[in-house]
Amino acid sequence: MNFLNPFSTGQLIAITLIFIWTGFVRSGIGFGGAALGLPLLLLVDDKPLIFLPIIGTHLLFFTSITLASRIKNINWSVVSSVMAVIIIPKIAGLIGLFSFPSMWVVIAVFFITLFYGVTWVLDYKINSNSKRVDTLLLILGGYVSGTSLIGAPLIAAVVAKKVSRIQLRETLFVLWIILVTFKMAAFVVYDVELQWQFSLALLPFVAIGHFIGLKAHDYLLQTESTTFHRYLGVSLIVVSSAGLIKYLFE
Repeated sequence: MNFLNPFSTGQLIAITLIFIWTGFVRSGIGFGGAALGLPLLLLVDDKPLIFLPIIGTHLLFFTSITLASRIKNINWSVVSSVMAVIIIPKIAGLIGLFSFPSMWVVIAVFFITLFYGVTWVLDYKINSNSKRVDTLLLILGGYVSGTSLIGAPLIAAVVAKKVSRIQLRETLFVLWIILVTFKMAAFVVYDVELQWQFSLALLPFVAIGHFIGLKAHDYLLQTESTTFHRYLGVSLIVVSSAGLIKYLFE
């Protein structure tokens, strides 16, 4: 199969395992499929435009399935107010993705991921009591989402203050669908290969992670998730540090 030719057997195994992980994280906590998956994928291959269309396709497919039976959990007023703030930064980020050298995007991904990892290990909540700071977080999240799809934690930090825990995941899913639709449209406009064959081949593996994540989400709603996030934070620090060492010092 031609779409598999650039990768060795070891790389394909690693990519498959990473996409199982992205499916689990996305349905388990409502965000992070890209933020926790893309840095790992960039350690396999440093071309983000190979993986971003695949991540986007999977997000659209699985979040739509989840939302089909949970429409009542969506807070539409929050979706509207958040989108009004992040739409312009999102478009600016998309322009940056196609304007900046690929290596700049890769290094930025690892730095942002390192930041997320440190905040989760220290159990530092990215939030504020200021509307101006909330707006700044949404602007930054929208821009980063445009460049790399990993702005979700910044956006989620603001949305989490506006909705209940039960509404959070589904409300975020609607936001991700809108934002990713913009990104996929930009890929078409800029003639980026959508990797649809690769996306289909990985679909069953992502489904495994997705359905395990659904069970994990139900559990996390009933318990404190601080320990879970700290483990994720340690993982992010290790992965992002390895990536920065690889691309900055080799």
